[in-house]
Amino acid sequence: MTLAIHPSALAEPREAPMLRQAFIMLTRDKFACAAALFLLAVLFCVFFGDYFFGEYANVIHLGARNAAPFSLGHGWMFFLGGDALGRSMLARVIVGARNTIAVAAAAVACSFLIGVTLGLLAGYRDGWVGNVVMRLADVLMSFPSLLLALIVLYVLDPAPHNVVLVLAVTRVPIYIRITRAEVLEIRERMFVSCARVMGAGSLRIIWRHILPMVLPTLLTVATLEFALVMLSESTLSFLGLGVQPPAFSWGLMVAQGQNYLGIAWWLAFWPGLAITLTATSLNLLANWLRIVTDPVQRWRLDAREEKNG
Repeated sequence: MTLAIHPSALAEPREAPMLRQAFIMLTRDKFACAAALFLLAVLFCVFFGDYFFGEYANVIHLGARNAAPFSLGHGWMFFLGGDALGRSMLARVIVGARNTIAVAAAAVACSFLIGVTLGLLAGYRDGWVGNVVMRLADVLMSFPSLLLALIVLYVLDPAPHNVVLVLAVTRVPIYIRITRAEVLEIRERMFVSCARVMGAGSLRIIWRHILPMVLPTLLTVATLEFALVMLSESTLSFLGLGVQPPAFSWGLMVAQGQNYLGIAWWLAFWPGLAITLTATSLNLLANWLRIVTDPVQRWRLDAREEKNG
């Protein structure tokens, strides 16, 4: 008797149960769930903030100059107050998220791709290739990242692409070192040796066998790096070497509001609060990702659920 197996049963995707399990784990961690919801709100501001609030962010109302927050005397758009030119702080905080997050995302993406590629090469290949890559990482790490960014941007034009380039270069050594350390351990495992014996090439081994093992750790690091890069961009904007007017970011708004702290504290408080909450949410989500992607530590979520239950 022959059993017939429908082809659809063999082709059933496995991603859906994994996503469902990850969602369940996220709902168990209240802090991580709140952080994820806040980051979703930030992403909404990044993609749709300029469309809905871009007009209000640049319109000047002289009667609402330094308008106090929590008042609807000038309309609900001034619920968070007005700046020195009478522009809505609520609209500017929402629209300013785009430049802040865009610069940080571009810098993290560039440093991730460059650092992981060089780290995989340095970890899998011994000899002069790995030595050259690691010496390059040592040279970059020998300079304070913020000081290097200040020097380069002072010499060059502080345009957005220069800011992204400087922030990306200063964070590349982190990915190189972490990737190399992971690859040095994984390349000695049995499944890598079996793939090599069966005739798999170096690129196939790295792409199909080593990279999937390293990727969860790298994604957790990238989440933490996103918060650090965002703070660095805000620092550069605060010092006048980041986003330049008439464009604005949260860091630039804090810099513009520092002269009004005695009479209009909200000019620097709201963008500063947005930076703090976003960085904190990214750190909480990175900690959750580290636990979820590590089976050894995943029991913490189950234990927390049993304790609350």
